Amino acid sequence: MEVVSSLIQATPVLRDLSPVAQAASLAVIIPVLIVILNIVAQLVLPQRTAAPPVVFHYVPIIGSAISYGMDPYKFFFDNREKYGDVFTFKLLGRNITVALGPKGSNLVFNGRLQQVSAEEAYTHLTTPVFGKEVVYDVPNAVLMEQKKLVKTGLSVDNFRVYVGQITDEVNNFNSTDPAFAPFQKNVPKATGTVDIFKAMCEITILTASRTLQGKEVRDALDKTFADLYHDLDMGFNPINFVIPNLPLPSNFRRDRAQKKMSNFYQEIIQKRRQGKTDADESEHDMIASLMQQTYKNGRPLRDVEIAHIMIALLMAGQHTSSATLSWGMLRLASRPEIIEELYAEQVKVFGDSDGTLRPLDYDTQKVSLPLMDCVVRETLRMHPPIHSIMRKVLSDIPVPPTLAAPGTVNTEKSADSTYVIPAGHYVMAAPGVSQMDTKVWRDADKFDPKRWFDKDNVANTSEDKDEDVDYGWGAIKSGGNSPYLPFGAGRHRCIGEQFAYLQLGTILSYFVRRYSWTLETTFPGPDYTSMIVLPQQPANIVLTERK
Repeated sequence: MEVVSSLIQATPVLRDLSPVAQAASLAVIIPVLIVILNIVAQLVLPQRTAAPPVVFHYVPIIGSAISYGMDPYKFFFDNREKYGDVFTFKLLGRNITVALGPKGSNLVFNGRLQQVSAEEAYTHLTTPVFGKEVVYDVPNAVLMEQKKLVKTGLSVDNFRVYVGQITDEVNNFNSTDPAFAPFQKNVPKATGTVDIFKAMCEITILTASRTLQGKEVRDALDKTFADLYHDLDMGFNPINFVIPNLPLPSNFRRDRAQKKMSNFYQEIIQKRRQGKTDADESEHDMIASLMQQTYKNGRPLRDVEIAHIMIALLMAGQHTSSATLSWGMLRLASRPEIIEELYAEQVKVFGDSDGTLRPLDYDTQKVSLPLMDCVVRETLRMHPPIHSIMRKVLSDIPVPPTLAAPGTVNTEKSADSTYVIPAGHYVMAAPGVSQMDTKVWRDADKFDPKRWFDKDNVANTSEDKDEDVDYGWGAIKSGGNSPYLPFGAGRHRCIGEQFAYLQLGTILSYFVRRYSWTLETTFPGPDYTSMIVLPQQPANIVLTERK
């Protein structure tokens, strides 16, 4: 108040105004002064020698939130041209240091636990949705154990069963859902328009629940479960990442839904422990696997831990798979000739002498459908589900000279580093930048699945040169240095990678076998308003049934 009074006294024009007019004038003048001071500070005040360059912004606190939120990839590419692979931008009061390129991804994904923390970055977003005692609500060592226990359930024996279950669910959906009504009348070469994103959202939750989640979950999908899922899903709102625990109606519904869904899973587990369910129908699902697992100290998982792991598997996997399937169907719609090549591949591998196709099976799919594998990989290259992956910086991180912009070597530091990312910042990786980089990929903006047959063009995506590391859930390649990282790298690499390839390949194969399709209009652009990159609406395709 003293500052405001001094400003009025120092400004003759304001002194002569009525109190109401003074207040209205100050409401305009003060924000303008703040913006001017912010601009002057960026242009005049010296920057810390070791700090990464800061993206110029007009409004303090808000910073670059608008330009970043509208189109993250344009924001990344534009600022890489100005500042190099490492730069900092302001995001609603937070300092976000971006590290681009394969070396930037490696800096973030393979940072030491003493330096970076995924838990500190994400727990306020994920714990209200997934629940306590799992994922980022536990110490990293416990999380690594939980990942190992889940990975045990993702076995080849289970995958062999899942292919038939996924096919059955997709076929049932096509045979009963109103969106596919034109194809349910036995009309030869029937044609219909389908909102493919809406369809894939439903198909992925049906197939995931039938395979990983178990019969009880699948049977409940047409009841109250769907409403609970929706309310819980609303917890993955970008505002909850930036400003957690706001007293919003959506957050109140999220909290109620989390409690009810947790109880729902725990009731399933208790009935199974009491032998009140058919063991033969559930032996291949994740609940059955987790009920048999123990931590290193011999302690079995508590029912609440299993319940919350199951919620995490359902919520995290459904979003990414439905987005990728939608993009894959849309990309194929833009290249219908590739759909016919995929169909020819199916006929070659699964065709019988009577003109029919044998059922899909896991082992044949994995080794004998190279074009389908390339389509999945190319879709993930162009449309990684998550555009930004963050860690909280716990202690200063020296940036290797090969990562920072040319000519910015800091002579006051050792020769081993240029910039230093300070503790308290958030460090951000964006693997999608490397995956669409014209310096790495030939015709990077073109959907070309056959590029994956060209070893010269994709040889640098191999992880063979990376060391094997066991973070506590099995030895994997450390990754990080590849320009193709749709599932992340390091200790937090997605353990559902192989299941995702199985689910994506099986569902796409079903559609290729039954339909050909094209875009209804133009190819949709990306929608960045949610945590997952989705196609803008409408995302319609025109399906034509094969003979």
